[in-house]
Amino acid sequence: MKCIVLIITFFILGNTSVIAQIENVPSTNKFFNLNEALLTPEKVISLDLSNQNIVLKDINWEVFTNLEYLSLKNDNLNSIPDGISKLNKLKILDLSGNNFKTLPKTMKGLSKLEVLYLNDEKQFDLEKNIDILASLPRLKELHLENDNLKSLPKKFEKLNSLEFLYLNNNQLKELPKPIMSLQHLQYLDLKDNLVNPNLPELNNVNFGFQINLK
Repeated sequence: MKCIVLIITFFILGNTSVIAQIENVPSTNKFFNLNEALLTPEKVISLDLSNQNIVLKDINWEVFTNLEYLSLKNDNLNSIPDGISKLNKLKILDLSGNNFKTLPKTMKGLSKLEVLYLNDEKQFDLEKNIDILASLPRLKELHLENDNLKSLPKKFEKLNSLEFLYLNNNQLKELPKPIMSLQHLQYLDLKDNLVNPNLPELNNVNFGFQINLK
């Protein structure tokens, strides 16, 4: 068990280096329309397809040889295309606000993925997807916000590469025990859950990460 004093912090941390890199991508390498991106796919570093009704079934994702950021947020997807596993340079993936239950097993091919957003996923079965998430060797930041989570599966401890974990806006009543096995965790966001910050276990147990409860 870790033995650094618990810190209740009120500011937001994150994998700022990766996110900053994407934010600083020149506008000529940022695309918001799939058809336009397919005209010069080698130029595409950031592809934001959020809030669109798009068909992804027949897309050859391999053509996006330099893609580092992909958002499929709020696209009403019932499944995630297997082809995204071909995005060898992808660092940030946002799949929030869709309708799928499971991730494709091929996602383990995303060997450079560092940040994954799975917010607002009421259909998502976290327990059935743990092995897929654990297969992502560089996954440092995971967002599971507003997913109606009441607990975390025991196998969650397999996500040992995590440094930043966002569980805010769920139904958690206590600090999930599997989190204590995440040796590299630096920051945990638990705000807007049902956790009482005055619980004795939160005052008596030492953690090795910062935790946000408010």
